[in-house]
Amino acid sequence: MMKTKNMLPIIAVLLIGLFGGCSKDQDSFLSSEMNSIKMAKNAGNLAAINLGFAGEFVILSKTGITDVFKSSVVGDVGTSPITGAALLLKCNEVTGTIYTVDAAGPLPCRATNATRLGIAVLDMQAAYTDGAGRSNPDFLNLGAGNIGGLTLTSGLYKWTSALIIPTDITISGNSTDIFILQVAGTLNMSSGVNITLTGGAQAKNIFWVTSGAVTLGTTSHFEGNILSKTGINLQTGASINGNMLAQTAVTLQMNTVVKP
Repeated sequence: MMKTKNMLPIIAVLLIGLFGGCSKDQDSFLSSEMNSIKMAKNAGNLAAINLGFAGEFVILSKTGITDVFKSSVVGDVGTSPITGAALLLKCNEVTGTIYTVDAAGPLPCRATNATRLGIAVLDMQAAYTDGAGRSNPDFLNLGAGNIGGLTLTSGLYKWTSALIIPTDITISGNSTDIFILQVAGTLNMSSGVNITLTGGAQAKNIFWVTSGAVTLGTTSHFEGNILSKTGINLQTGASINGNMLAQTAVTLQMNTVVKP
């Protein structure tokens, strides 16, 4: 009897510790679940970036478009304010209209429309400012700047330095999900690497907003719109399903570019 009485305080302490631990685990679980729900809610409320007139161009550049023949471009192309002489695509490479600010540029397909281009460039700059200025990211510095092999879901992403894609990635979501990916440096995709869309995700709803230059390696495949504060460089045989909007130059080398 004395032994039992002596054991009671010990049993009480053990029970308190057990239930206390369960409570902490439960609180941790609930906190994690609430954060997941909050993140999903934020991602669901994310508004697309309005490209304005810039969205009518599959390639838009302020300082020129160079090209190694033969590329295949589906959609309208334009350069402004630089002269059309800096737009080196040939007519038989573009399924669409080539817009220039002056009489220079490829003939006979070149269309001169400085006003249209001027508005598009202003809209491109506004779209970049909007995208780069979005706050409260759902994902901060994911993969420490290396997202090779990952599956990305909808939401706002932010990297405070360069971003690399050394191996294939997947972007998963439905047809209305929005993806905004802010990169405060360069974006480099390795040769032969592919981005795959699943679940109905749409390239038109994906926005890569980069302060540094973008380079897509040889024979790689990219999905989404690129809004670059500087240039966009596609190496030999690379392809993209998305608009390329560059505030400096775009470089093509036997590439396939399709408006989403």
